[in-house]
Amino acid sequence: MYLLSLHFENAGGQTSGSLCFHINRELISKWTILPSGGPQQEILQLIAIACGGTRFVEQLPSGWARLLQGTDTPSAMEFILAPHPGIDTQSSNLTIFGNRIEVGSNGKVTLTGRKGCRWLPSDIPVRSPGLGNGNASYFFLSYGPQLNFHNQTDDFDFMDPYFRLRRFSSLFDTRTRLTDPVAFLARLHYRAVKWKRLSAQRTLEGLCRVFQEFLGCDTASWLEPDCDFTKLWSCLDPWMRRAVLPALDAARHLRDAYPRQLEPLHMPGLILLYRPDAYCPPGHFRGWIAMMDALFPHIQFIVVPDAGSMGSFSQPIRDKGLPVPTPSKPPGKSGARRKVTADVLLLDIDSRIPNLALMKLSRYCKSRGQTVILGRKEGYWPDVERVYASCVFHCTPSQKRLRHVREYYGNDLVLGGSGVDLVTRLPDGIEDVPADYSLYPELQDRAIGFLTRGCPFSCPFCIVPQKEGATRQVGDLNDLLENGRRKKLILLDDNILSHPRADDLLEDMARKGLMVNFNQTLDIRLLDQELARILRRIQCYNISFTRSNYYFSLNDTHYLERVSRHYAMLNFTTRDNVEFVCMYGFDTTLAEDVERFRFLRSLPGAYVFVQEYQPFPGGPAPIAEAFFDDKADELIDELVRIMFSQNMKSVEKYYRWLSKRYVETFGKLHPRLVDYIFRYNNRDKKGIYIQTLAGTKALHEG
Repeated sequence: MYLLSLHFENAGGQTSGSLCFHINRELISKWTILPSGGPQQEILQLIAIACGGTRFVEQLPSGWARLLQGTDTPSAMEFILAPHPGIDTQSSNLTIFGNRIEVGSNGKVTLTGRKGCRWLPSDIPVRSPGLGNGNASYFFLSYGPQLNFHNQTDDFDFMDPYFRLRRFSSLFDTRTRLTDPVAFLARLHYRAVKWKRLSAQRTLEGLCRVFQEFLGCDTASWLEPDCDFTKLWSCLDPWMRRAVLPALDAARHLRDAYPRQLEPLHMPGLILLYRPDAYCPPGHFRGWIAMMDALFPHIQFIVVPDAGSMGSFSQPIRDKGLPVPTPSKPPGKSGARRKVTADVLLLDIDSRIPNLALMKLSRYCKSRGQTVILGRKEGYWPDVERVYASCVFHCTPSQKRLRHVREYYGNDLVLGGSGVDLVTRLPDGIEDVPADYSLYPELQDRAIGFLTRGCPFSCPFCIVPQKEGATRQVGDLNDLLENGRRKKLILLDDNILSHPRADDLLEDMARKGLMVNFNQTLDIRLLDQELARILRRIQCYNISFTRSNYYFSLNDTHYLERVSRHYAMLNFTTRDNVEFVCMYGFDTTLAEDVERFRFLRSLPGAYVFVQEYQPFPGGPAPIAEAFFDDKADELIDELVRIMFSQNMKSVEKYYRWLSKRYVETFGKLHPRLVDYIFRYNNRDKKGIYIQTLAGTKALHEG
């Protein structure tokens, strides 16, 4: 994010004013040096309020409110920001935008939008920037003249829900403490030298280079394996320690924001500096400026120095520019729907794989001379005669999409799928036609379909007994493969091993040398030695056919001994990939869930993929009684120690579900479970998660 302009009125000591940071349409000044004297610190504070996000600004010390309050007339600011596509926003075509902030006499901060704007050009779109949301987006720092730092009290674990506030609050409060320099350097060194992480290496090497080159710091030993940063820090001259503090703090926050970037210090953002000349002796200030310029090549700096230090900014520094971020596509084109006319719209509401029913419908409609288009999720086409929508899941997002398309299409809409009811089916004349593979070109050379449907068991959580009934053969392998044209098969069978001719069906796949994805998993309880022998001859793959993968299910603990015996028939080793889909949230207890995890961890090559039970239309509600027992804490401690090499993201989702249930039952969080939820992903959300008790209460409660 870069700041392009700021206008303000009725703001503290400044009745009104404006700042523009453009060099020309394509460039902004990398270094903007504002004149000293007057209420210049207040101007930087106004910029901080515009760029910091109202959710965080309201947590600043109460004295900030004087900046935007003077009379009964609301104080106001209007600003224009240039977000970086793919960094500040996921949209690749977002251009610059603006908004207006007003603060009433009660101190309430609001974004008013276009209606209240006075200075914003009419061709600049107005939107809420979502400032303060997320760790990386709209990266912004500011520093006041007095720098204090943590000493063994720093929090590198995002425990504070307002952690972004520390990025700019030193401009408002001299008590604000910056990053613990010794702790940060030690952590950075650990990753860079011991674990040889490239991002950490580049960061540490960059810091060492500029500290040595521009400030004369002796950093020769900072990259040695056994260096002691407590000792090294104390060996620096006091002025050097003060001078490098803002650089270390900025480096820490950039690494926090961009943990996967190879060069986090090269990411764009905005830094405000009030009286940076106070950070080092006068003779070293020019070098300090050059150090910051070299260390952060894509950062926009807005600076208020002392009058006597203005000459330290050389002309080459003053002349430097940064390109204004531009969309990768012309504004508006990617969001505008292409004008498409067709007879039939097929809506795929929620399928995670190509929807076979829609593929058959497409073939049938085209055979009647109708033109067909495919829409995903919520598709709105005004110029179609008929709409067929298929919904597979009965979850909340799918039902919301269904409600929207019902409202839009009315009587022109025909609905089907398991997410709607278990009765409506394709007519025989459509069910029997081949699938239209052109509807999902991403399938490429993969076939998809059924050889059998149905299952002999009556598991209460499953729709198959009600929808399909007993196992029966419904397809032919040659037909699915289009007589050998396709060599890969996504098999959707509910329980193929329960069919009396399962050995023949599997043998045919093995003999043809097929690559097969058993998408709905196999029932390992039904294996025998012969079926196991044939199955091992089949090339079993994941759905993208990029690696070998076997899929089974394990929904309870009733048959673990049998599963263990049958698993041994397959002679898997630790080099195999064997996924067991485990449902949770229906009728298992925590103790049973842990038992399943423990059991699967003991099987060579096995790992878990957990899925939450989703009731189908008319299906039973989850059985929630007695999920926890008096050993709940002990079981959770064991659970988080059971680690798998794959699909731990699905386990993380289970941890979140479990954590929320724990809060609802015991009124508190389980600390170790929370630590594991945020061990790898979304670490910046940890503080908010803790403060809201896993989302069960509002952030400001209690």
